[in-house]
Amino acid sequence: MTDILCSNCHRPYPAEGTPFRCTTCGGYYDWPELPPYQESRVDTTLPGIWRFRHALGLPAEAPQVYLGEGNTPLIWAKVLGKDIAFKLEFLNPTGSFKDRGSAALVSFLLSRGVKTAVEDSSGNAGASYAAYAARAGIRAQVFVPDYASGPKRRQIEAYGAQVVRIPGPRSNTSEAVLRAVESGEIYASHAYMPFCLPGYATAAYEIFEQLGQAPGAVICPVGQGNLLLSIGRGFQALKKAGLVDRLPVLIGVQALACAPVWALWRYGPTGLGWVAEGETLAEGVRVKYPLRGDALLRTVEESGGMFFAVAEEDIPLGADQLARLGLYVEPTSAIVWNALQQVVEQMPGPLVVMLTGSGLKYQG
Repeated sequence: MTDILCSNCHRPYPAEGTPFRCTTCGGYYDWPELPPYQESRVDTTLPGIWRFRHALGLPAEAPQVYLGEGNTPLIWAKVLGKDIAFKLEFLNPTGSFKDRGSAALVSFLLSRGVKTAVEDSSGNAGASYAAYAARAGIRAQVFVPDYASGPKRRQIEAYGAQVVRIPGPRSNTSEAVLRAVESGEIYASHAYMPFCLPGYATAAYEIFEQLGQAPGAVICPVGQGNLLLSIGRGFQALKKAGLVDRLPVLIGVQALACAPVWALWRYGPTGLGWVAEGETLAEGVRVKYPLRGDALLRTVEESGGMFFAVAEEDIPLGADQLARLGLYVEPTSAIVWNALQQVVEQMPGPLVVMLTGSGLKYQG
């Protein structure tokens, strides 16, 4: 895996094992740039995201782990007099965009002979990992914050994974899973493991196919921020391949109750001093320390983009408005509505809005 390097000391990902952090310095692993996209190598005989297998960066021996992920619809609707395209990521097999990353990650784990692994999640990533682990025959244990929605916990359990509920804020769950990893468990982290990122980037490749061009802008919820980061990198790969002549403006949206990337973007380093891990309806973006926050901030700024932070009272209003369009999403997805209202008049078209998780997974 010589294309994956430690973000700190730049050593390559090892040829054996499945470390989630650099074994030399403890830095996180990342792609300096995603695997090249080659239109001639898109294999339309393969399903879903797997037709982009050449761009997933997986070992040749990695098996195809498929549950129906990818090929999500792009649905148009009129918003404030403008035609807006909504990418329905909540129609992935487990109800969220996380399935794109889980398919690639679990494929990698199988290529390294993994039989059991742990994950931590506020819900969607855990449900996704549990499903793909079940498909692959991997025994899964998922640490979740105690506040995670009941439907998500039950979904994780239904796939046969063991659920470990951790009281307190989301950061407590991260600390608990790291203690398990220190005791010898393999960590199938959707945040740390870089193998998810090319999987998420397939959303950019699909948008390009569906529009026949790069969009003018993309709006996306941001917790860890890996989806928006990967979409940005995916369009960079398309531009490098000569398939698009411009990059979309990237717009990230956070809940004001926990908005570290927005605070850093708007106020600089001093803004981080007052960032809280407050309770929010948008539980999927309640991440105080996004691992690739700096990379996301850099990618968004290079695109000419921006971040928004949405107040709690505006989140259910967004969910209601989206539902009136026939789009039933959880509050984490609904935060995009407020940002869309603010930029719809000024952003170049076509404007694509990522709807990341199903309303059926949320218990209010």
